[in-house]
Amino acid sequence: MLQAVWTDTYVNPEVFRKYIREIRRVLGDKRDDPQFVETVPKRGYRFIAPVSDESEGGTSDAAEAVIVSTTDVTVPLSTLDDAQLESLLSSDETSQTRSGKFWEGEALPAPNVLARVMSRAGWMAAIPVVLAIVLIAVISHFYFQHTPKLTDKDMVVLADFANSTGDPVFDDTLKQALSVQLLQSPFLNVLPDRKVEDTLRLMGRPGSERVTRDVARELCVRTGSKAIVLGSISNLGGQYVVGINALSCNTGETLASEEEQASTKHDVLRALSKAAAKLRGKLGESLASVQKFDVPFEATTTSLEALQAYTMGVKAARAKGDTEAIPFEKRAIDLDPNFALAYANLGLGYSNLGQSGLAEENIRRAYALRDRVSEREKYRITAFYYTYVTRELELAAQAYQLWAEGYPRDPVPLGNLAVIHGQFGQYEKCVSDTLEGLRLEPNDVVSYINLGQNYVQLNRGEEAEKWILQAQQRNLDAEGLHWDIYQLAFFKGDTAEMERQVAWAQGKPGSEDLLLSYQSDTEAYYGRLVKARDLSRRAVDSALRNGSKQNAALWRVNAALREAEFGNAAVAKQEIAAAQTLGGGRDIMVLAALAWARIGDTTRAKSIAEELEKKYPSDTIMRFYWLPTISAAIELDTRNPAQAVIFLEAAEPYELGWPPQLPVPTMYPVYLRGQAYLAARNGAAAAKDFQKFLDHRGVVLNYPLGALARLRLARAYAVQAQSVQGAEADAVRLKARAAYQDFLTLWKGADPDIPILKQAKAEYAKLQ
Repeated sequence: MLQAVWTDTYVNPEVFRKYIREIRRVLGDKRDDPQFVETVPKRGYRFIAPVSDESEGGTSDAAEAVIVSTTDVTVPLSTLDDAQLESLLSSDETSQTRSGKFWEGEALPAPNVLARVMSRAGWMAAIPVVLAIVLIAVISHFYFQHTPKLTDKDMVVLADFANSTGDPVFDDTLKQALSVQLLQSPFLNVLPDRKVEDTLRLMGRPGSERVTRDVARELCVRTGSKAIVLGSISNLGGQYVVGINALSCNTGETLASEEEQASTKHDVLRALSKAAAKLRGKLGESLASVQKFDVPFEATTTSLEALQAYTMGVKAARAKGDTEAIPFEKRAIDLDPNFALAYANLGLGYSNLGQSGLAEENIRRAYALRDRVSEREKYRITAFYYTYVTRELELAAQAYQLWAEGYPRDPVPLGNLAVIHGQFGQYEKCVSDTLEGLRLEPNDVVSYINLGQNYVQLNRGEEAEKWILQAQQRNLDAEGLHWDIYQLAFFKGDTAEMERQVAWAQGKPGSEDLLLSYQSDTEAYYGRLVKARDLSRRAVDSALRNGSKQNAALWRVNAALREAEFGNAAVAKQEIAAAQTLGGGRDIMVLAALAWARIGDTTRAKSIAEELEKKYPSDTIMRFYWLPTISAAIELDTRNPAQAVIFLEAAEPYELGWPPQLPVPTMYPVYLRGQAYLAARNGAAAAKDFQKFLDHRGVVLNYPLGALARLRLARAYAVQAQSVQGAEADAVRLKARAAYQDFLTLWKGADPDIPILKQAKAEYAKLQ
């Protein structure tokens, strides 16, 4: 029946069992020694008695009159309506007690008649009629009384649990467990915690305010949600009673409710899981979906104390950041060493803080325990594993894609997929993924931030500005939005706006040092190296004041690489050494190796590159972007440009990508390949690569290579002019002069003592 009739509807099997019990009762059948209805293990029920038509073509009176009253007066079936039939089938000769629950907990009708067997032969003929009654009753019950209460597009608001036990271990903890249970459903959509906090603030309330029934209902209306889900726990006579109720936020009507009992405190999570699964079915999720996506929470952790610590960590991360959350997550793991979700969050926190070793260790442990979590969390942990441990971004993208397909209304995997496409330089795909995520969650500020960046990277400044303005009109704000505004201002040449954003960031941890470093790159882009050095120093000091040695090291090694490209090898060497004393993680090692190679210390560059290759053998960006770039830089220093070009072949599909080491893409593989062609006296090929910097101005933005590429382009034309003759040579020389003038105009306010500027002026004079 389930497969044939209710494929996409959750039907409580207890209803079928109830009617089978009624059939057995009126037939006098026994479950252990059946004569009529046999139980087929794990399948259902089978009618096994032989059936014959004794009316010899006519209609047997027994077949029509099988239900009798207590006074033995025959009642024809054709005179009964559906409610009377269900009432008759619900009667019980032997007992006035029954479970008192149907699909939504309404009481069964009290018995008013008794069913009797008039004759065995009569009942044999009546069996088809009885089965028809069962089918009519069940169909009527489910299709006419129990239509789905929600659709897969409706959002629900989860309220805090009402805890009347007096035991604080249940405070916040059960809400977290219920959230995990409901979020594993691809049918239900739970309003995200971040959205709850943002909406509370718009309501003039603290983001951390307790979500009571009244608050939940107001949240529900403001966010356009459909229902609120209320949870409760009480202790009655030593038994814990867990209740869940779903109410319409518009009418307050009860849409569905469930209640389960637990004999001990440690059975509460099991009871909550059972209640959540039943509630999902009542709200409209199909049986197949409930069965497929139903990992009991006790598989994740059986320790309420561990869950309590984990919940406190989740709240601390949202309110105060990863540093404050880590002690709670570690406590959760101490209490339950098999708590996969705690390992995953701890690993992500360490990653955000730049502690890659600890991040890998904890995410690796979460991945080993992934079979203990829900399908959604399994996707998340798998994606984390490929992103932060093996760093196989293709596999991480596959995990996010499967997540998006399994939970098509979840914007999170789409947003993360867009980030990976950005690292590959596939900015059109970034836009596509982000727009789809924004359709699912129109007020996600991160999506607006990403669209602003991506459209700049596609040289579509007007569209970037449109999305930034839309975010502001929706009263959305985040640090990343200000970073977007700065980048767009640079793209448009709006110096005043850039200065406003740097001023805005003053005193804001995490933004101040970043925007100071942004501004240092902008000053260097125009050749104002003294100002750039001062801003880099201030960025380092700001990061150190806020306890971020990793960021401080990153800004110093960025300055070192800039000095190397400008020809200041001695200053670059000092900056590299200073950066390495502050931090030695993967990102610092990558940029330090490249900087050593660019100032000619190939021994140190090779040593770091070999260590990186050994530590990160499967890292996509390391294998196909940074190691080929470092190797090419080494070959250029040893005057082997042909080998440099060969190394850079691996980086070509990723050359426009945005590795996470710096605030903007650098296009380093393109820059070095152009230099290799120049060294090989192939001016035409070199010009083609350096022209890419002008064609993709929104990708490289204010990174100094974008300015230096103009000078390299001039040199490429000058070399090309030497390989052709006549009018063609004159035309190419004109291009060379124009490119030199372009660079010198850009650097008209540059510090005069920069080595590469002195070279450029001498080359231009000679060309003239």
